[in-house]
Amino acid sequence: MGSTSDKVSGKANELAGKAKQAVGDATDNHSMEAKGAAQEAKGDAQQAKGHAKDAVKNVVDKT
Repeated sequence: MGSTSDKVSGKANELAGKAKQAVGDATDNHSMEAKGAAQEAKGDAQQAKGHAKDAVKNVVDKT
């Protein structure tokens, strides 16, 4: 995946995770809250990966 794809997928996972956490909290479903937190963390990691790819590309482009 390219850096943009990583960042978009990451944002989607982050938002879906937050939604799951909210539903889990509202329904007192701790399992759903945990799954949402995991999905949000996955999204954060995907976004970080996209930003890292951008940083590497910028360094390579400068040389």
